[in-house]
Amino acid sequence: MLSEGNQSIIPTFILLGFSEYPELQVPLFLIFLSIYMVTAVGNLGMIIIIRINSKLHTIMYFFLSRLSFVDFCYSTVVTPKLLENLIVEETIAFSGCIMQFCFACIFGVTETVMLAAMAYDHFIAVCNPLLYATTMSQKLCVLLVAGSYTWGRVCCLTLIYLSYCESSIINNFVCDHSVIISVSCSDPYITQMLCFIIAIFNEASSLMIIFTSYIFIFIAVVKMPSASGHHKIFSTCASRLTAITIFHGTILFLFCIPNPKTSWLIVKVTSVFYTVVIPMVNPLIYSLRKKDVKNTCRKLVNTKLLFQSTRYC
Repeated sequence: MLSEGNQSIIPTFILLGFSEYPELQVPLFLIFLSIYMVTAVGNLGMIIIIRINSKLHTIMYFFLSRLSFVDFCYSTVVTPKLLENLIVEETIAFSGCIMQFCFACIFGVTETVMLAAMAYDHFIAVCNPLLYATTMSQKLCVLLVAGSYTWGRVCCLTLIYLSYCESSIINNFVCDHSVIISVSCSDPYITQMLCFIIAIFNEASSLMIIFTSYIFIFIAVVKMPSASGHHKIFSTCASRLTAITIFHGTILFLFCIPNPKTSWLIVKVTSVFYTVVIPMVNPLIYSLRKKDVKNTCRKLVNTKLLFQSTRYC
């Protein structure tokens, strides 16, 4: 919100991005453009593949398609503005900055909850396969997804109550909570504490579910007699935990372990990981490595090639 004494002033913000490194503008533009294209193709492709293949209409792929949607939206909220900022010194209106923060907050919190729900789903599938159908019902999964979006909205609305008096320079490429606080002219103590409490709660609850689930999965896999089953499940768990560690590690670094001495360059690089890189990596780790998805991709490619060959005959 605007301060009471300056209701007629609509502040605008200048996003510095990576402008202090002019020699890197073009290489960074090409890198981030490539990442965004891979992110869009990977996540939208996963949504289409899951929708057209009836064999993939399962609870696991229900979560994967929603994760792909969240990752695509999350990347789209941040990356296009980052690309624009690398070409010209970009200003962003107050409303645009708040909207970017709100959508990024909603999709970020939603992804946190979704990753925990997917870890629990994996735990039930491995440790209690006979109870899987009754435990992970369609109704429960819909409620988990709806609840994650609702909690994201609550977190967003809780953190935007600040006053802004005039135009300011934002030393970042995205309007996240830390930079919004840095340009506020009101006392940020309450909203900083709220952000810290919400971040700690989200991270603690999510990581507790994730690591507890994977500990039980590890114990169950060790008891399995099949060596091939060991390798397959351990490979899946290792790749998923790698992505989870990067995502949650960056959030913990930025929001749960605040350090005023941290340089803005480190903040920017860290922000790149959870806003740009993770949405690209998730479909590669969670979906595209699966046999059913690979077979569907091959069928689509073969069908397209057959269609083209018959068209030119």
